[in-house]
Amino acid sequence: MRILLDTNTFIYREDDELLTNNIQELSKILNRENFEVLIHPSSLEDIKRDRDERRRDVMLSKIHAYPILDSPPDPNKNIEYLNKAGIETSIHDRIDNEILYSVYKDAVDFLITEDRGIHKKARDLNINDRVLLIDDAVRIFRDIYKEGRVVTPPALKEDYVYNLDLNDPIFDSLKDEYPEFEDWFKKISKDPRKCWVHYRENGKIGALLIYKFEDDQINDTIPTFAKERRLKICTFKVTHVGQKIGELFVKLSVDFALKNDLSEIYLTHFTQEEDRLVELITEYGFHKVGVKDKIGANGEVEDVFIKKLLIDSEESKSLNPIEITKEFYPSYYDGPNVRKFVVPILPKYHSKLFTEFPRRQHTLSEFTGEFVVEGNTIKKAYISHSKIRQINPGDLVIFYRSKDMKMLTSIGVVDDIYLDIGNTEDIIKIVSKRTVYSREELEEMRKPVKVILFRHHFHLNNPLDLNDCMCLAPTKMMRIDENPPRPEEIYNSSLISSYW
Repeated sequence: MRILLDTNTFIYREDDELLTNNIQELSKILNRENFEVLIHPSSLEDIKRDRDERRRDVMLSKIHAYPILDSPPDPNKNIEYLNKAGIETSIHDRIDNEILYSVYKDAVDFLITEDRGIHKKARDLNINDRVLLIDDAVRIFRDIYKEGRVVTPPALKEDYVYNLDLNDPIFDSLKDEYPEFEDWFKKISKDPRKCWVHYRENGKIGALLIYKFEDDQINDTIPTFAKERRLKICTFKVTHVGQKIGELFVKLSVDFALKNDLSEIYLTHFTQEEDRLVELITEYGFHKVGVKDKIGANGEVEDVFIKKLLIDSEESKSLNPIEITKEFYPSYYDGPNVRKFVVPILPKYHSKLFTEFPRRQHTLSEFTGEFVVEGNTIKKAYISHSKIRQINPGDLVIFYRSKDMKMLTSIGVVDDIYLDIGNTEDIIKIVSKRTVYSREELEEMRKPVKVILFRHHFHLNNPLDLNDCMCLAPTKMMRIDENPPRPEEIYNSSLISSYW
């Protein structure tokens, strides 16, 4: 496994203990597994340009401990790549493009960087699953290359705001941004307002989402917004990174809004450069639609983001299936332009992928306060030996829990398909941020495999017995005890209706 390190991973930040600890843990993992850790020549060039002589010398001394990537591919020979990566307006842009091109051309397996600009380019180039933040790299490599489960933070629970400690460090930045924050906190404690919270092992809050129902016009913004039943996310804060808790918060908010017949979710936020929260919520259909009508304490403008949950038939005609699932998640397209496939899945993997499934039994470790990290995600991965090659992005996958329940339980929309993957390292590249599999399980799998990347939308309120489901063509009926599992196509899915 070849890992390319960006120079910003070496920068020591005394005010960020978690990041520092993660750098140390990442270094241990990379050394233990004998990964080939490399530095791009352009990174060396970038450091030599630093006018701070002391900092430059320190960085160069750290970098010289790693070999330089030999003869890296040249992006200037690939016009298509440069068009996707964006116009180079500075030396920094050129260096970023050269570093990222090594991933694009498979000269390395992964790039680890804290540079948000590179992460944005990686998304545009569709290689973002191989460009990792430090905390993502720690979680992925620790989970895949270490036997057993990772000890994760205490489980999320619903609580009242009045049970939270206003002096917890998680509130420090909010107090700086909002001078009236403490008064607001005391006010909503008396409402009483509810929240979702999880505590770290040291007793401090690791993640918090405070919410409320609204049924009024939003009139303190430019522009104003008409009266509507909405869920307002008042506070969305995650300090314990790498556990996909932010994605879990999005999933919980959407599900909570739908169960309470709310058609929109909104929040306000002081957007920062390369903002992680904005990156997350826009991935699931939140859009900036305005600003608050008052300037913040630090002279900043507070942005307003709204997500619509439902799409009407006319609006859907201008969007393709992938656009619908992204913009209006968990709504999805169910029509003649997509196919539907039954995807068998063993109970142990069903339980890892779908931790919120109503009939799922919790593990002992969860009762002691641990998360199943893969279950927090909306984006997931499924590995199959199926010979079917007609599955395409936008198609529906209906998961069939085999062995015990023998029921159709859950619906997802395909993001991407990878066929005939015969190498374990290549599988890890594809499923790195979405996997439920350990490295040992991936090594033992019969190759080649098909990898389906999909977004989980929801569980069926009433799981369907496959033997009673008349939507399968008789000639395509699946052998339900087949092992390994193979997806089979549904033709007239009268029992699986459109969500919008």
